[in-house]
Amino acid sequence: MIDIFETDIPQLTGKEKRKVYVYVPDEGNRFPVLYMFDGHNIFFDEEATYGKSWGLYDYLLYNDIPLMVVGVECNHHSEKYRYGGRLSEYSPFDFSDPEFGKIKGRGKKTMDWFTKELKPYIDDNYPSRPERRYTFISGSSMGGLMTLYALCEYNDVFSRGAALSPSLSFSPDKVMKMIENSRFRKNTVLYMDYGENEIKWGSAREDFAKATELLLKKKVLLNSRIVPGGNHNEESWEKQLPFLMETLFYRL
Repeated sequence: MIDIFETDIPQLTGKEKRKVYVYVPDEGNRFPVLYMFDGHNIFFDEEATYGKSWGLYDYLLYNDIPLMVVGVECNHHSEKYRYGGRLSEYSPFDFSDPEFGKIKGRGKKTMDWFTKELKPYIDDNYPSRPERRYTFISGSSMGGLMTLYALCEYNDVFSRGAALSPSLSFSPDKVMKMIENSRFRKNTVLYMDYGENEIKWGSAREDFAKATELLLKKKVLLNSRIVPGGNHNEESWEKQLPFLMETLFYRL
């Protein structure tokens, strides 16, 4: 079952509504919960920005995976919108973009809403397992960066994450400092990947290698991989679902 409802995030876009997608397995008592960014891109092609989703609904049903998934639609506005757009909401840091100029990072406001408003609502209204051990987070691109941020700064809430093609190169020094300064609980688990065809962009290879090194030094249980033939799109991320699910359910 997928339940779809609308919500607002006053801290980010005032009274404007956006969709929240909640997948609940048909049978069972209570389930671990995977929170996901860009929720409109994960279940159905007709809702996806570029006409191709992760196909997550079919994957979960076909494989009978005992997991709830909560996906939140992103901000679709340009960064020039008075509240800022997706880059602003999905960045923990201020940075400069060649097209939009200076971007104000509002990732903390995004994660405060996820943890203080969305998660309590989900736990009160759906058959979730609310404990940290059973609370996961995932996203791709800027959502992948936010996944890493959530595990670093909200490690008391999220125990496991999957960061696909994380946008590390917007503010690599700040990303590395964030990892270095974070305190991870010993049972923190992370799946992190980059596609073979995107790792060639700019400093992506160096940034990915450095982040991997720092996470290993922090003793995060890390599954870090370069995806053969992988690209920066939903079609490629869909193919990684078996790998990220295996990691998320490791010794659960």
